Amino acid sequence: MAENRMTKDINDRIASRLRAATWSSRYRVSSPSDSKGVKAKKTMKKKRQALAMFSVLVASALSIGYGSRGEAAEGEPGQESKRAHVVQSTVGNERNKNAKGSYALVNGLNMYYEIHGTGRPLVLLHGGLGAIEMFGPNLPGLAKGRRVIAVDLQGHGRTADIDRPLSVELMADDIAALIKHLKLERPDVMGYSLGGGVALQTAIRHPEVVGKLVAVSAPFRRNAFYPEILAQQEQVGAATAEAMKQTPMYQLYSSIAPRPEDWPRLLGKIGEAMKKDFDFSREIVGIKAPTLIVASDADIFPPAHAVELFGLLGGGKRDGGWDGSGRPKSRLAILPGLTHYTIFSDPALAATVIPFLDEPATTVK
Repeated sequence: MAENRMTKDINDRIASRLRAATWSSRYRVSSPSDSKGVKAKKTMKKKRQALAMFSVLVASALSIGYGSRGEAAEGEPGQESKRAHVVQSTVGNERNKNAKGSYALVNGLNMYYEIHGTGRPLVLLHGGLGAIEMFGPNLPGLAKGRRVIAVDLQGHGRTADIDRPLSVELMADDIAALIKHLKLERPDVMGYSLGGGVALQTAIRHPEVVGKLVAVSAPFRRNAFYPEILAQQEQVGAATAEAMKQTPMYQLYSSIAPRPEDWPRLLGKIGEAMKKDFDFSREIVGIKAPTLIVASDADIFPPAHAVELFGLLGGGKRDGGWDGSGRPKSRLAILPGLTHYTIFSDPALAATVIPFLDEPATTVK
């Protein structure tokens, strides 16, 4: 009992620190308060470099694997996504024995998930280099009126990496397999950043398992990123792993990952994947699920990109009419005063999403 309380306290402190840092360049390191010499200055310089890289990684982590297109070699995990092998697994390790939740073996991946609340199911997917904890108050907020299945994606959080690319397509196959394993009847699927890309691909590749779709701060084309973000992505790789150990991302990762020593491997895969091009335009046109697109007004891509995504889903084509009969089945929300690094833990996100999820479902044919 005491051990459970201690674990919960540690996790709460980590989540609190993560939210306080807001995963953004607002996370500052003050200058040394004295002039004790070169050592203090060098230490501070390293911290500043780490936090600068931290900002780079957060800014670009959502494009992980977008260009991979599921390029697993013959015989590697991921090739059998069409007949996704899923079994209940009790495999975990000592680090995770007190974490609430379960594991399921999907496509060779021992995936960790947690269930919060009761009601209509909502699958919740975190952003790149994050974990379930990053949603902060939005997770309990969403769980007040529904059953939230929160997932740690491949190589993130409590889900260990396997020998295949980090690809939104392959991770979408994992989510579809998990949905079928849990016998969920067309749950709603919501994802932020990297998770938003996975959510989009789940609706594209497995439309039969998705009810409503919520994509938060997720571009559908690589060249939508601001030029400085694309330049920053070129810097990411395994060589940055040591510097990144002074960031909130690593602190969370090392406290819950089954194999914390995989940190350089994760950054290496991310670095490789970020350099690949992607454009989901043609596939998105075919999405049938009612979709809510959410972005901040100071995101890592212009608001016009979110508007373009809305247009691909049939939005912005005509007047909605005085009685609302001309509204498209999808929705668009640009949240003011937020950034890519604050939107996922700001209560405004849940407040925006919940009314959409609560609307009577539109029949999807």
